[in-house]
Amino acid sequence: MTSSLLVAPSGVDYSEIRQHDVRKSRMVMIDGNLVANTQNSEGGVSARVFDKGYWGFASVPAQDKSSIERVTRRALDNVQAMSRFGDKSSLAIPLEAQIGEFGFNGKTPLSQQEKVDLVEALNALCKRKYKGLKSSTFILHDEAHNKSLKTSNGGDVLNTIRRAAVYMVMTVEDDRGEPIELMEAFSGKGSLAELDLSMDVLEGKLDRLYEHLQAKRHAVSARGGLQTVVLAPELAGMLAHEAMGHPCEADLVLGGSVTGNMVGKPVASELVTMIDFAHTYNGEECMIPVYADDEGSPGEDAVLIENGIMKHFMTSRETAARLGIPSTGNARAYTFNDEPLVRMRNTAILPGKDKLEEMIAGVEDGYYLMKSGNGQADSTSEFMFGIDLAYEIKNGKLGNAIKDTTVSGTAINMLRTVDAVSDDMVWECNGYCGKKQPMIVSSGGPALRGKAHLGGE
Repeated sequence: MTSSLLVAPSGVDYSEIRQHDVRKSRMVMIDGNLVANTQNSEGGVSARVFDKGYWGFASVPAQDKSSIERVTRRALDNVQAMSRFGDKSSLAIPLEAQIGEFGFNGKTPLSQQEKVDLVEALNALCKRKYKGLKSSTFILHDEAHNKSLKTSNGGDVLNTIRRAAVYMVMTVEDDRGEPIELMEAFSGKGSLAELDLSMDVLEGKLDRLYEHLQAKRHAVSARGGLQTVVLAPELAGMLAHEAMGHPCEADLVLGGSVTGNMVGKPVASELVTMIDFAHTYNGEECMIPVYADDEGSPGEDAVLIENGIMKHFMTSRETAARLGIPSTGNARAYTFNDEPLVRMRNTAILPGKDKLEEMIAGVEDGYYLMKSGNGQADSTSEFMFGIDLAYEIKNGKLGNAIKDTTVSGTAINMLRTVDAVSDDMVWECNGYCGKKQPMIVSSGGPALRGKAHLGGE
């Protein structure tokens, strides 16, 4: 199953040893020029020990027997050094263990030539079809994580997680000669070969992107202040992850997150249910399936909000013990030299019963927010997202595109105003989550209608 060289250290309360490889490839074409074509990999082994309330960690960028033995000794030495600060109160961490191989078997990956042919064909299409286009960029990215893990409590796991993404960027000029840029990103589980990269599909995506750019050439300013907004699924997923997901990570809860004293209390409209899925949604495997986390704990769904009521948190072994709640298997590390932290996996607000068209038709005066280029949030659930693409809603119909703006507020206040949730579900896994170390995650959601603050001119 896992590498036969891996042996979790003994004689301590708990220990784990992880062999971890990461492989990534990236191709970038800008205006017909291939500016990047990289493939890289990194790997190594880490050992982590928990004893007398302290953790000891060590890593090495090698995977031979002597290196594994050396990193194990270092982890034991480190926990002994920490114990000199004095014994902590005993902490019985959960010791559920997963055993199994969880991989991905997909299509044969695209060759380098196939990737070059694809970006060249997209560049040629843009030059031929889209009048006034000033620039086009195409990025192909895929990433694979292979992790072997053994734990002192019998865990023995082999995990493979792979994802791919395509980014298409177009630039035109507005009426004043200023550049306007929009990006379309789509992603999925597995390598690029798993995505539908047929020219018909890609051309349809570029057509819609170009139409939005033409609308933005004549954009008007949004009215500042509290407004009725319909968040497209992409933005609803971002809100769920950034503004509400992080405050529900148990290490941040222990650090004073706003959600810490809200279990059992209303934090959203009763139309809102939000879950961090471990590996399966609606009978299908998620984009980032975590059957066992990087502590060897079984991956369990974490129901964060149920019908508007705060329910649970995402936990690791230690944070579960400190909060006195079950472990959900959310401890994840990005590379071999990272310690596992409480991280999201596949976080989403569940679909409702409304149609997006009807949600827009029910707004007399508001905005339809579609794309965000950046954003930030904190453990108070306060957020601010930059809005790259949005339209006015006037008398139930989409009106003018609006200039770049921001949407802000607190996720709890915004979710409490939600009065409609669409019946569709859109997933994506094209970005990274930042929290001391990057992490591949997926987020999803339907469209939401509620109240939020927009920035004006």
